Amino acid sequence: MSYSRGRGLQANVLSTFDTVVMAVAGSAPAYSLAATTAVLVGAVGLASPAALLYCAIPMLGIALAFSYLGRIDVNAGASYSWVGRTLHPFLGFISGWALVISATIFMVAGSLPAGSMTLALFDEKLAESTALSTVVGAAWFLIMLFVVLGGARLTVRAQLIMSGVELAILALFAVLAFFHTGNARAFDWSWLGFSHFDGMAGFASGALIAAFYYWGWDVTSNLSEETRNSRRTTGLAGLIGVGIVFLLFEVFTIAVNVILSSKQIEENDANVLAVLGEEIWPGWGGKLLIVAVMLSTIATLETTLIQVTRSLFAMGRDRTMPAALGRVHRRWNTPWVAIVVVGAVALAMFIASNALGSVGDILSDAISAIGLQIAVYYGLAGLAVVVAYRKMLLKSPANFLFGGLWPLCGALFMFWVFVESLGELSSAAITIGIGGLAVGLVPMLWYWRQGSDYYRPAKLDASRAVEADYVPDEQDAHARVHEGLSTDF
Repeated sequence: MSYSRGRGLQANVLSTFDTVVMAVAGSAPAYSLAATTAVLVGAVGLASPAALLYCAIPMLGIALAFSYLGRIDVNAGASYSWVGRTLHPFLGFISGWALVISATIFMVAGSLPAGSMTLALFDEKLAESTALSTVVGAAWFLIMLFVVLGGARLTVRAQLIMSGVELAILALFAVLAFFHTGNARAFDWSWLGFSHFDGMAGFASGALIAAFYYWGWDVTSNLSEETRNSRRTTGLAGLIGVGIVFLLFEVFTIAVNVILSSKQIEENDANVLAVLGEEIWPGWGGKLLIVAVMLSTIATLETTLIQVTRSLFAMGRDRTMPAALGRVHRRWNTPWVAIVVVGAVALAMFIASNALGSVGDILSDAISAIGLQIAVYYGLAGLAVVVAYRKMLLKSPANFLFGGLWPLCGALFMFWVFVESLGELSSAAITIGIGGLAVGLVPMLWYWRQGSDYYRPAKLDASRAVEADYVPDEQDAHARVHEGLSTDF
């Protein structure tokens, strides 16, 4: 399926450096640490660094799956297209829907901390008000909505500023934490082993939360139609992004375990990073890390908006959701209808979130629910790459390991975590997580009955795609590059 030059997204806007920045910003290191550390420590205690380590290994497998699939099918819908063309269109739609629902839930889970962190810069007591945090968070969300509406180039420029300052602050505190002398407990290598987990169910619940930490690097794939040399760039940027945030997550989670007491972590569930900063650098540390978290949260709101709107754009273009979602703004080349719809739904959820309780309560259930949905669409992508590359896996050890075995292990890990954690989660988290996926059956069956071409796909086969894309060395190498004007679908 192709679309005309006038109606497509703007091609060749993002460079390799831009996409790496987007991958790191998508995982939101400072926000993930601030919002999720207390939840992770509450679930697995001192095993929190181990949970992040053992989730990083299969997560790299999923990043490899995205990289390999992105080489043979460039599509703003990413896993929605890949899974639909390899496993089954129904599974492809559920994969895309899982991303849409998890990202939409995140609009609340992410905007509330953005509001509370902004208020905390002025008055700690103001930050405890859910209503006020919601108003300020909604204001930040609307600003990011207009930035994303303005196009990929504007989005990246804003991202470079926000993520640049955030990463500089985090790097500074990573060094300062190393030289900090006032410790609550001594570091122990057992924190990176399995001994601190409460059985396999405890390990699964920790891994589910850890998956939320990493989630977001795959925004690079949703930007593939707007990226130069995207068949190579988007996958590479995702892998680099996972590596960078893994190091940051480990350093700060170990620092929290070493420097803060269990009581401090428990009493500051949505503000752990600020408390850590105050311990490391009394007076200024807390404020600086609040700034880092605030910038990180706003930055990841932007990348999440990109993911959900580009996914809805692909669905609208394929007529698996209302066709209006596939409309592109004539001036800015952005899916403006999808952006407006997501904005309206998210603002409605902001208002409803005030009835759910404190910021900490909302975050805990939302993170677990999102974790279930992440496990679904990452796991399906891990299976899709094995099917797409099945004829090429035995042609080289690299293909077998990076395009087959590692992604397959990543997929199996994601599905195992999904099933194993169901017995550990609250009923609210399960209802949000599973219920959100179930709602997707309605548009899926409706548009299947309407006869969308998406449900009659051309199968994705890496061996055919590689042959079709071959260009002799003496010809213009630029011919290999996807220009963002059509897809393989």
